[in-house]
Amino acid sequence: MTTAVVVNELTKSFGHLVAVDRVSFSIEQGEIFGLLGPNGAGKTTTLSMLATMLEPTSGSAAIMGIDIRKNQDGVRKAIGIVFQDQSLDEELTAWENMDFHGRLYRIPKDVREQRTEELLRLVELYDRRNDIVKTFSGGMRRRLEIARGLLHHPSVLFLDEPTLGLDPQTRNHLWKYIETLAKEKNITIILTTHYMEEADRLCNRIAIIDRGKIIALDTPARLKDSIGGDVVTIRSLETAKITPALAVPWIHRIETHDGEVILTLRNAEQYLSLIVTRLNDVQIPITSISVHKPTLEDVFLSFTGKTIREEDISRKDAMRMHFRMMRH
Repeated sequence: MTTAVVVNELTKSFGHLVAVDRVSFSIEQGEIFGLLGPNGAGKTTTLSMLATMLEPTSGSAAIMGIDIRKNQDGVRKAIGIVFQDQSLDEELTAWENMDFHGRLYRIPKDVREQRTEELLRLVELYDRRNDIVKTFSGGMRRRLEIARGLLHHPSVLFLDEPTLGLDPQTRNHLWKYIETLAKEKNITIILTTHYMEEADRLCNRIAIIDRGKIIALDTPARLKDSIGGDVVTIRSLETAKITPALAVPWIHRIETHDGEVILTLRNAEQYLSLIVTRLNDVQIPITSISVHKPTLEDVFLSFTGKTIREEDISRKDAMRMHFRMMRH
């Protein structure tokens, strides 16, 4: 297999803030690779460095063997980008947006027209090719941006939160296009997301990134298996008493989080009645108890002690505090 992307100790600092902290990974050609983490974790900054839009503070990276520092033009020809912020011209038609992009890459007219038609059909927008983009829904715009990013036949496609703000049905529709691109076109895709389901569904491997560092990297299945079994969540008014009551060898991990006690154990269904009996014996009331297979949210919680949503909230609070201090 061909290695499409190699990243070694990549770091980006903004003053005293280290946004990306010595990140390393490699990606094979045709792989869908996910960067999963909360807002502000360093996902977009990492992508921006790989796309040559931000100069790294230290470290190195190469796209299809092309050094991101030594040959920025070469890297830009090898990649396609769909960032969070829309960059379509709303006053132009879908076809005109594609055509303008093709001219920027100096794609010959006949090739440009052939590829534009092929890609608009791929994302099911050919029938709307002559419609002004401002009449398009959010999902249609994302599909057009992906089509535009593929126009110059890139080897690597960057998708930064591609389904952010889309409804579940449109999101599911877009996931199918992304899977098709990797399988049928052999395009390497680097996807940033904070949607657990998106990462689980699409990615061959996932790097969980938090506070600028990669804290885990593996396939979704192996990441979930690393939890050590099924997850049992217990709600009670006396959570502090549960941990000592359930200190038994067959429970691998016990954590108290947000008013819940979270247990990890193999074959949880077999032990559920025993857990309830033990808690009843020591007169600990149970408000609710549930069992589920591990999710990537459980993996993130296991590695960080927080949910991604809590990380988002804490980051927003930190940013608010930072701006308040700047104003004063």
